Amino acid sequence: MTARVPGSKSITNRALLLAAAATGVTRLRAPLVSDDTLAFRTALTGLGVRITETGDAWEVTGTGRGPVAATNATDADGADAGADARVWCADAGTAARFLPPFAATGKGRFVFDGTDQLRARPLRPLADALTALGAEVSTGPGGALPLTVTADGLTGGDITLDSSFSSQYLTGLLLSAPLMSAPLTVRARSLVSRPYIDMTLALMRHFGALTEEHGDGAITVHPGGYTAADLTIEPDASTASYFFAAAAVTGRSVTVPGLGTGSSQGDLGFVEVLRRTGAEVEITASATTVTGRPDGRLTGGFDVDMGNISDTFMTLAAIAPLADGPVTVTGIGHARLKESDRIGAVARNLRALGIHTEEGPERITVHPGAPRPAEIACHRDHRIAMAFSVLGLRTGGITLDDPACVAKTFPGFHDELRRLFPGAATPQGI
Repeated sequence: MTARVPGSKSITNRALLLAAAATGVTRLRAPLVSDDTLAFRTALTGLGVRITETGDAWEVTGTGRGPVAATNATDADGADAGADARVWCADAGTAARFLPPFAATGKGRFVFDGTDQLRARPLRPLADALTALGAEVSTGPGGALPLTVTADGLTGGDITLDSSFSSQYLTGLLLSAPLMSAPLTVRARSLVSRPYIDMTLALMRHFGALTEEHGDGAITVHPGGYTAADLTIEPDASTASYFFAAAAVTGRSVTVPGLGTGSSQGDLGFVEVLRRTGAEVEITASATTVTGRPDGRLTGGFDVDMGNISDTFMTLAAIAPLADGPVTVTGIGHARLKESDRIGAVARNLRALGIHTEEGPERITVHPGAPRPAEIACHRDHRIAMAFSVLGLRTGGITLDDPACVAKTFPGFHDELRRLFPGAATPQGI
């Protein structure tokens, strides 16, 4: 079976910013159309970037520079009526972390804000880095949104960045570094999710950036801007994980075309974890195929560090009760600071299903068991909803309290799951 997996969110939003910062018109083919990417696109248009749709592509007319906020109006008393530019990030963490550095390379005053869920996610390391580079930055309570940037360009420099919470702070700085007037060197302390940085650097080079990686882990980006460069967005490897896992637990075969050995997405490494459970995996230059054992049996009894592919640990944890031994996932402490406390949320949902589950600050252990009917608390987290939907293919009586939250990255997820597995059980209420 061939799964129709939409474009990568990570690539789409990075490419949108790169195209916006470039000189010329970029055509992004097959971008992901979801809540997060539309929020990112809308935020960019609010910053003065022209983006149009042509068939299945988005055409981005780059500004070749950082954004310039419009002169602000005054109120009836002649006082400043508010910030020059307000940027709504909705639920999109990439918008809140990639766009402030972009704004800081421009001129004016910008206020970034988002939903309560996004306000709960930390931004302090990014705010501190921008301050060190010369921007005037203020944050909301706890170093989170709303975040205000008063900008007059950035000159670059040499900084150390706390990257233990998220790699997105580093990505945000790197993406906008070519717009600075001098080289930027960043030393990322306790970096998590390194494959996303590799993706970022590869995309930056695609748009003409000059980057250097040093032996001590530091990264230097030289000034010079970007040049428009068309790009076809490959399927989302994180989203593909659900369909690959579904193949493993149903004993069927699923192929995702366009996701192969040349992929820049680290989350394709999830199929190697599935290989440890006994699934057959084939990766070619043009596609990846996972085939489960005929009886859907999974091999357990192993530990796996998923720190570099933490967006997929929930996929494994949700199907782990079907294995013949316990499965322990380590290295995922930073997942507690995503859309939800993902370790805690997954553990509580598994316990609601009657599965013996243990958790620590940066790990989770799931023991074999027969899941009982229960409602899954999604916490408005698309990945929780999708992961437990896969378990629902083998377990009747699973319901989701918020099935629509999958729209964050794949609005058509439930329809595609039903299309591929019409004879299997699916979570109720979708």
